[in-house]
Amino acid sequence: MVGQAADGRAAVALACHLRPDVCLFDIRMPVLDGIEATRLLAGQEIPNPIAVVVITTFDTDEYIDVALKAGARGFLLKGAEPDQLIQAIHAAVQGDALIDPAITGRLLATFAASGRATTPAQPVDALTDRDEDG
Repeated sequence: MVGQAADGRAAVALACHLRPDVCLFDIRMPVLDGIEATRLLAGQEIPNPIAVVVITTFDTDEYIDVALKAGARGFLLKGAEPDQLIQAIHAAVQGDALIDPAITGRLLATFAASGRATTPAQPVDALTDRDEDG
């Protein structure tokens, strides 16, 4: 651990100064919430993002969705085992993501229900013999 902050705004400032490998944020933090703090450090428009793992008691699809869209590399519930937290931190550092297993099934069901599957686009031109030899 390289730093600790009393609120979201202070956490963002500290993270910008210290450049930690990973930040751990709660959804609800004073002054600046964890979603906005995540967006400021890990959002798509950030040129050199910092990995963020969100840890919260709020198990709602809306929070999961906005946290991931804000750039979070992980989402854990506060009841998660210490090993899960360690796995989430390691995954985030490696550029991967870890979602709390208690949430994953519901998240996948929501994703599957959000649209129908389509057939992948096929190449316009057939592969040459050289292409197939690779």
